Order: sequence, then C-alpha cells, then structure tokens
Amino acid sequence: MEDHIKLNGNGTNCKENRAKTELEEFDALFPELVKDLTNIGLKDAEISDAINWFKEVLVDYRVLEYNVPFGKKNRGIAVVTSYCQLVTNPTDDDIKRARILGWCIEIFQAFSLIVDDMMDSSITRRGKSCWYKKQNVGMRAINDSNFLESSLYFLLKKYFRDQPCYKDLLELFHDITHHTVIGECLDLVTSRPQSTVDLSSFTLDRYNTIVRWKTAFYSFYLPVAMGMYMAGVSDTDAHSKAKSILLKMGYFFQVQDDYLDCFGSPEVIGKIGTDIQDNKCSWLIVQAMMKVTPEQRKILEDNYGRDDESKIERVKELYCDLNLTHVYTEYEESSYKELKTLIDKCSGNLPKEVFMAFARKIYKRQK
Repeated sequence: MEDHIKLNGNGTNCKENRAKTELEEFDALFPELVKDLTNIGLKDAEISDAINWFKEVLVDYRVLEYNVPFGKKNRGIAVVTSYCQLVTNPTDDDIKRARILGWCIEIFQAFSLIVDDMMDSSITRRGKSCWYKKQNVGMRAINDSNFLESSLYFLLKKYFRDQPCYKDLLELFHDITHHTVIGECLDLVTSRPQSTVDLSSFTLDRYNTIVRWKTAFYSFYLPVAMGMYMAGVSDTDAHSKAKSILLKMGYFFQVQDDYLDCFGSPEVIGKIGTDIQDNKCSWLIVQAMMKVTPEQRKILEDNYGRDDESKIERVKELYCDLNLTHVYTEYEESSYKELKTLIDKCSGNLPKEVFMAFARKIYKRQK
C-alpha cells in the first residue's frame, strides 16, 4: 500500500523501494488476466459473441474493463502487502500469484457493486454511469455480474490448483460470498420502500450487524486472510485474532463511507450519494435517531427515504443541526486510537504492519 514491493525475489526485504510502485505493477497484470478470461472465445467460435460482449464489442461496453480496474484497489493490493509482510523472500511467481489473488478480490468487488447499484437505483459509480445505466445494458448487467463472479473462480483454478492453499482460498471465497449476501439482505429488509419507512428499525445493533456481514468480512478480513493462507498461515487462532482486528477496521471504514455518502463531494468520491432517498440504515441516521427530539423525529419521518431533492436537503439540514459532522470527527479519532490499541493487543505473532498499513490507508480518507 504505502510501501513498494520488491519483485526480483533475490533480495532480503520484500518492501524495498523500486522505480515502479506496487499500484503500477498491480495494474500491469490486469490485461493478462483479461486474456485468460476471454481467450476461450478464440478456441470456441460458437461462443465468440458472448466473449466479445465481455471483452471488446465497443470500447465503452467492455464488462471487464469498464467495471473492474477503476477502484482504489486497496483490497487487492492489501493481499500483496499482507503476503509480503509474512514471507521473507518471495519469488517473482509468488508475488504474481499474490497479485492475481488481489485481482480476484477486485473482480469480487466489481460484481457485487453491479448488483448493489441496481438494487439501490444508483446513478454513478467511480465517476461514471453505473453499468446497468449504460445504453443497451440494462438488466443484462445481472448476467454480467454472474460472469465476473465465475471469472474469479476460473483464475483461482488456473493459478492455484497446484498450490497447498487452493482449498483454503476456495472455501474462504465461498464463505465470504455467503456472508456478504446475508449482509446485503439485512440491508435491504431494513431499508424498506418509501411507503413503509420505519425509523424504529434503524438501531445501532442492526447497523452493526449489517456492516459486519455486508462489508467488513470481504473488504478487510478477506484480503489479509488470503495473504495469510498463501503464506502458509492457516491456524485457527491466528485467523481469529486477525479477524477481530479487521472486522473492527471494516466497521470504521463503513462509518466513513456513510458519512462521505452524505457530506462527501461527488467529484472526489466518484459517486452521487443516495443513502437518504434509499432509506438506508446508515451510521448518520442511527446517530440522529439517538439524538432527536420528538419534533426532529417528525422531520425525519416526513422526509427520510423520499426521492425528492428538497426532502433530502431537509434531512441533511437536520444532520447539521444535530452537529453530526462533529460527532463523526470525534468518532474517527477515538476509533482510530482504539484500533491501534487493538492491533498492539491482538496481533500476536503476526507482524503489526500487516494491519497498520491497512489502517493508515483508510484513516481520514476523503473518498
């Protein structure tokens, strides 16, 4: 992440600086993986139309290129940095495989976002139109998300089938997918349609559960756990300690995300926030519900979960009246300190830098 990764495999330190940053090296691998996933169309002409849709029918309609490579890539690169903290002298092949695992997470993220944007009726993602909003895509995006999910398992099989960690990686991805789907369902059943807005469902307990299952497992535990398995760290105690830290970090990240959805600049965060009109159980509405007077609660009842610009602005005004920006700033500082203490206490035999590199990357982020 902030360190650069050594590639030649014959030095003594995996974190030595190089002319190219790890992000550049990571990005450079993606075209090779696209070829892996689409070359089947060259061998089997009868499916070429489908493969061309996924790859290159039109420059603006490449499923892989449009949806996968334009995120911040924190999750993907975290696999590499975590692995390199755990292994003394990784080879070129080792680091390439770690990057491939990182791209598997980026693909996982991409297919999840395609579906999430459709369910939330989102407009933009990463500074562009959501995939389903593109002309001639629409509901075809559902199948495109299925293609992306299947792609990560194709890559795992191609590059890890002969590795000792293959079974652990497969089970990990299946488990995390199951967790994420459950978390998404909790989010959806809590964020009911406009006609049935129920502010009483926006509790801290429900919010904590949604965040843990929908976000924290796949965004934070997954990349580090993959690096651990690839490095041969598979004992239950080590993974349990790592999970306790990383789920806390995932919660911290989601609170930031909820705050930025409301108060962040669309030009910076790359999307137009829709949590208020989507009736989401966000950190801000949960905090508001713990502070409102009866009169202020009535304002939320009349305006929250409505896709009307004036009502959205009224909710934001109430958030400002409740001084939630200050509440958030205090939370961010105290939570980061708590996170560092937890890392000192629970990291055990795992290098603390595995976790601190991730924590520094998200601290005070603006997008």
